[in-house]
Amino acid sequence: MHGWLVIWLLPCLVQETGAAQRSAAREPLPSMVIKPARVFDGEVMHEGWAVRVKGDRIEAAGPEAAAGVADAKVIELPGATLLPGLVEGHSHVLLHPYNETTWNDQVAHEGLALRAARAVNHLAATLMAGFTTIRDLGTEGAGYADVELKQAVEQGIIPGPRMLASTRAIVATGSYGPKGYALEWRVPQGAEEADGVDSLTRIVRDQIGHGADWIKLYGDYRWGPHPGSHPTFSLDEMKLAVETAKSAGVPVAVHTSTPEGMRRAILAGAETIEHGNDGTPEIYKLMVEHHVALCPTLAAGDATSQYSGWKKGQMAEPPGIARRRASFKAALDAGVTILSGSDVGVFTHGDNARELDLMVEYGMPATGALKAATSVAGRVLHMDIGLVKPGMFADLIAVEGDPTRDISALRRVKFVMKGGAVHKQ
Repeated sequence: MHGWLVIWLLPCLVQETGAAQRSAAREPLPSMVIKPARVFDGEVMHEGWAVRVKGDRIEAAGPEAAAGVADAKVIELPGATLLPGLVEGHSHVLLHPYNETTWNDQVAHEGLALRAARAVNHLAATLMAGFTTIRDLGTEGAGYADVELKQAVEQGIIPGPRMLASTRAIVATGSYGPKGYALEWRVPQGAEEADGVDSLTRIVRDQIGHGADWIKLYGDYRWGPHPGSHPTFSLDEMKLAVETAKSAGVPVAVHTSTPEGMRRAILAGAETIEHGNDGTPEIYKLMVEHHVALCPTLAAGDATSQYSGWKKGQMAEPPGIARRRASFKAALDAGVTILSGSDVGVFTHGDNARELDLMVEYGMPATGALKAATSVAGRVLHMDIGLVKPGMFADLIAVEGDPTRDISALRRVKFVMKGGAVHKQ
């Protein structure tokens, strides 16, 4: 009887939740004053501050922010730190953990509707974890589903963070996957293949036409007869793709881990480098000179190493993790701009704070890690987010404790606001 009742009620609950989301999207938001114990404004910590929100923006922040608004709703957050909503700089909402299903099988054997249904849950989990903005860097075989999921969030149909979409991502022909099929078969790929002047120009324009906020290129990958990653696109091809995208005001992110792939991406004008596993001091110096940010995705390597049998805390670090740790330290020493991004989807959505834990574990000060997910992220992504100051989007979260002293406080999220609407309290 109880099982039948749950099945009968579930569509009603989903319908009511959707209606509430759509209603919230239409109704004017009340003015609010938030009073936490302290405020991290994206740069520094402040005691005794309040934050006043009007509509979807921050109207005032500081000791006097609570004054003069008699009709505002007051939200008391004793003992908590208020900070900008966190940013996930490298997400794949249409993937789920590789220890559940391998990437190859997700792309080749899971249908689009199934993957989109999972992604709805992924978006909600991400928002509830305090990540109010994500840059999704490739649907991995799911077409333009990221753009439509973004539309669903914007229309209030489903809860989720702000989304920057990159649609299908772009790879050099023959370099990607899924692999393992008979050679005479042409298997649909996890990204869109392109080469040379005509093809790259057309595909960059086509992805922008389908709603891409960023263009993602794979500057190297595991291809060819030799082990490891090797560069794919030539420097001239990369320059062409970047120039074409910038004509529409669209920035370019490049997946690359090899020094040569990174060098080409930097010189081509990419704005971010994803992964950078084997970056060298010379390459990082070049990144600083050209104002290119690094999105390190430390959590992805940590997760896949554990999937492969590494018992963290019980066994010595695998060589790949040791190299990653050394490379990240070299980036910090060189003064490279760090954008927090984890490659979530490789591991569980909602566990995005894993990346910030690792950045601190690998030698980054906690305040630096917080900036990488707030003020620095807002600047790198060209968005009005990441700072608690007037005029910015009212994307705010509160956590128990002080994350500048203990980064694990980011796992104790007690309040989430996005665009002035409270999603968790």
